[in-house]
Amino acid sequence: MPSFARFRRSAVTTLVCVLPALFLIGASSTLDDARAAEPEWKHASALTGDPNYPPEFEHFRYVNPDAPKGGIVRLSDVGGFDTFNPVLPRGNPAIGLGLIYDSLTESALDELDISAAYGLIAEAVRYPEDFSWVEYRLNPNARWHDGEPITVDDVIWSFEKITEVNPSQKFYYRHVTGAEKVGDRTVRFTFDGPGNRELPHIVGQLLVLPKHWWEGTDKNGNQRSIESGTLEPPLGSGPYRIKNFEPNRFVEYERVPDYWAANHPVRVGTYNFDRIRYDTFRDSTVLLEAFKGDQYDFRAENSAKNWATGYDFPAVKDGRVILEKFPDKASGVMQAFVPNLRREKFSDERVRRALNLAYDFESANKTTFFGQYKRVGSYFAGTELASSGLPEGKELEILESVRDKIPPEVFTEPYENPVNGDPQKLRENLRMALELLQEAGWKLDGRRLVNDAGEQFEIEFLSNDPNSERLVLPYARNLQRLGIKLNLRVIDTPQYINRIRDRDFDMITSLWPQSLSPGNEQLDFWGSEAADQAQSRNYAGIKDEGVDALIRKVIFAKDRDELVAATRALDRVLLHHNFVVPQFYLDVDRTARWDRFGHPDNIPEFTHGFPTIWWWDEEKAARVEQKK
Repeated sequence: MPSFARFRRSAVTTLVCVLPALFLIGASSTLDDARAAEPEWKHASALTGDPNYPPEFEHFRYVNPDAPKGGIVRLSDVGGFDTFNPVLPRGNPAIGLGLIYDSLTESALDELDISAAYGLIAEAVRYPEDFSWVEYRLNPNARWHDGEPITVDDVIWSFEKITEVNPSQKFYYRHVTGAEKVGDRTVRFTFDGPGNRELPHIVGQLLVLPKHWWEGTDKNGNQRSIESGTLEPPLGSGPYRIKNFEPNRFVEYERVPDYWAANHPVRVGTYNFDRIRYDTFRDSTVLLEAFKGDQYDFRAENSAKNWATGYDFPAVKDGRVILEKFPDKASGVMQAFVPNLRREKFSDERVRRALNLAYDFESANKTTFFGQYKRVGSYFAGTELASSGLPEGKELEILESVRDKIPPEVFTEPYENPVNGDPQKLRENLRMALELLQEAGWKLDGRRLVNDAGEQFEIEFLSNDPNSERLVLPYARNLQRLGIKLNLRVIDTPQYINRIRDRDFDMITSLWPQSLSPGNEQLDFWGSEAADQAQSRNYAGIKDEGVDALIRKVIFAKDRDELVAATRALDRVLLHHNFVVPQFYLDVDRTARWDRFGHPDNIPEFTHGFPTIWWWDEEKAARVEQKK
């Protein structure tokens, strides 16, 4: 589709045989129309409706504008790092690099995820009603840490380099046809067609890098390159910079004392710690023990067993460690066993449904997960975007428009996961699974399920977490009853990452977090084109014409109601194809922290915001030390 340049009306009139005065009146009127046709500059934009905060807002409502500055928060990571280059698709970038960079815009934590974006590096934004382009006007006060101004050239260079060196980012921004300078402080991004309401927001999230630093030389005179890994602390523009580090061990960030946006409305009351440190640990077991030993301050607990049994130690009993759950209203999730559809053995939908029939979630939840989880029944589990029942209204209308491309059962049968939980139900489900496998061409040879060539159905389950045995081995035993051999292979994190990137696996556990405003990222998750992109998140290798069509319906939805209907329609079709074996989810965040911190009274409902809006509390920290 053609690019759309800014709409300008000509002041030339076609009425050449008129009085000069009449000509001038007509020209003046036309110029007024031209000015009226230009989109207005705004302090913020919203996907639907209006932003919650007006142009003159002083700070976000959920922050403490008088939060004390100081102290340190110690966080953790598993796997290590070997580069500070934030855009290369190879190597392991250090966790926390986002702390040193600002973006064109910033979202509020008390709005529907990315539904609104407020200017940061950009002081204003504008775009036409058809969303065919967007312009950002840069804040004249925006500075890099070396004092140099952030320029339009930096923005354009960042966009061009990120999409050049990172295939995933090139795919993500593929609807952006170009970036150009249209004023001393104004940059325009042009899109490949109208109607994509999310593109201005996506561009606003662009990681802006300092062109002069990356094209300069280091202290030894060596030429830097954005195309290479580096352990030289990079120049940034954000609230923090790298203070100290040891590769694969720790990285520590320090607050920038003369940070250009310290008093900006979107930054007031945020990033209150003088230092933020990430320590790297070998695996999740060591990670928990390190927390008990007060080697770091805060952890989000993703293990039901740990939550139920792992926090019976003195610091919890005497109040030095606080266990707290926060509602998770900001996102949905699909977590699943993910078969690689690029493998012929998983290409038949009946095979994939059989794999689901063999998964006994109910027993695992009772015996392994202490009854804490819910079964995932949607690609947007836990949100209003999840489909249910039979389609109706706007959702049905959308599905009817692609009826010839989607499973007919979508219209007649609500999707349901199999229910196990007792021996009788499991036997019945395994019987149905075997029937499906036989319909798909597999047959029993003694206790082995084989194809026509006599080869047994084998699955290599790839993981980088030794604790995955608790989840995978009971599943393997059920599959064994069908004649399927599942082998769990645990490898180190770098090797695991490389094999996932190369699509060199049979099955993995993976998850896709979903925002409350889904859009272009759905192409990266499920789109046919993404299936062949090594850096995409289409791990399953989904290629389906109906799914592609419904993703476009989501992207080009005109309002919130249409977005919800289109997302539910997409969800329904993904489920009916049985692409994955859904696992489980939790609609709260389980957290543990050493009681050294304060937080606002009105924590936003969509996130607890740690550590962004929290702060160091000297009195609490002193009490923790006294009790040791």
